[in-house]
Amino acid sequence: MTSLSLNSLGFPPELLERSDAERLAYFQGKIVAHPHLKQAHQALLNAIRQPGDASLVLVFGPTGVGKTTLRLRIEQQLCEDLRNAAEPDPGRIGVASMEVVSPDSGDFRWKDYYLRALKALDDPFLEQRIDYRVRNIRRSGNGELVVGPHVSIGDMRRALEQALYYRRPMAFLMDEAQHLKKIAGGRRLLDQMDVLKSLASLTGIVHVLIGTYDLLGLANLSAQLNRRSIEIHFPRYHAENSQEWAVFQSALLTFQRHLPLAKEPDLIGHSEFIYERSVGCIGILKNWLGRALAGALEKTAETLTIQHLERSAEPLRKLLRMAREIQEGENALVEQTSQQAELHQLLGMPHGLERAKDHKTSKSVGKRKPVRDPIGNSDHVP
Repeated sequence: MTSLSLNSLGFPPELLERSDAERLAYFQGKIVAHPHLKQAHQALLNAIRQPGDASLVLVFGPTGVGKTTLRLRIEQQLCEDLRNAAEPDPGRIGVASMEVVSPDSGDFRWKDYYLRALKALDDPFLEQRIDYRVRNIRRSGNGELVVGPHVSIGDMRRALEQALYYRRPMAFLMDEAQHLKKIAGGRRLLDQMDVLKSLASLTGIVHVLIGTYDLLGLANLSAQLNRRSIEIHFPRYHAENSQEWAVFQSALLTFQRHLPLAKEPDLIGHSEFIYERSVGCIGILKNWLGRALAGALEKTAETLTIQHLERSAEPLRKLLRMAREIQEGENALVEQTSQQAELHQLLGMPHGLERAKDHKTSKSVGKRKPVRDPIGNSDHVP
């Protein structure tokens, strides 16, 4: 642990004179633009701006990898894009987002989803009101959206389509989208995804599903769904990969220098322990350091110690569960040799070795063997 000089401060020095709440808020607002975050951000931005035939984008990765940070950065970027548009449209919004709530009954409810989606698209402060064209959907006296108890699911769907047409967000973002899977039966799951695909296709609004590895396989429920979907993996950092380990340590060092404390802590000296207790996920790491910082500030400590880290770390049983889920998700992404062989068989393609043999032994009628022709010879006719 070293005393901070003005040159080594990663944070404004006047923060040391501010309240604990302000110092915590500063650190919580700090974003480290590490490579995995930047790659996922650019891939998602490209998918939204140039979706091609795709109407659904699935972004998945471990819990705590930083997907919420990714969503917030995308929202900021899309709103900025709209502000810079050549022809401003006062009724349009840059982006709409919502969190898919886990159903209490264990069965996903579309009526609740439609209501939350409508509220995500509704802005009572805009002068241009949405005409939902559905009876019993109106505004209250203070401008809030009111949906009557007798409105059907079909009416809610039509109202949502109308809102998407009117607001025309560049994308509709759905966080914690793995909760869509909380239904019974594979056929119904396909129906769920077809509803979202239909909404996105009919309105021309790209729908982005952000969630855990539970989203894996949703795009493969049908060939049509697969063709209309884009998948983006937002991975953790792997300690066994030297380049990824270096990136993780670099992010850790950045956080170390932005902890608003009188003495800079030595997080790098405990990097293996910190990697272990964050399972290689930057989001988990940042939240953990925030808790440790709060503990240090509460005790008016000059710096962050290993004891602060140990007291605020996630319990091992929770980390083990996370690590197992991550491993299962990563394994599901690995292309297996059997899958490639099956694909070749379905397409009528011989295996690589057989194809090489056929190439060597087969001859085409009227076609000579490939040989090098002489050049620079006066007898050669071009």
